[in-house]
Amino acid sequence: MAKKYNYNYAFVFYDVNEKRVQKVFKICKKYLSHFQKSVFRGETTPSQLIRLRSELSQVIDEEEDFVCIIKLMNDAVYEEETLGGKDMVNGENMFL
Repeated sequence: MAKKYNYNYAFVFYDVNEKRVQKVFKICKKYLSHFQKSVFRGETTPSQLIRLRSELSQVIDEEEDFVCIIKLMNDAVYEEETLGGKDMVNGENMFL
């Protein structure tokens, strides 16, 4: 039997058809913080991740769209490195 983990931090990135971009964006925005273009991240709960996945599954076309959800135990167990985009406005710094 596979061990169940309670993930409480997630990254979501997606590449979906233009017709569904706004719907996917709005769903992700309900659960996570907008980071950059088609990328969201933030603290969450296992039940929120289940709802996020369910809502996204109802909106996307699995033959045409791509959504990746990276689940982490917490925000302290990973290292993030970004290259370029130094002056790029993102969801985290838009209102600073």
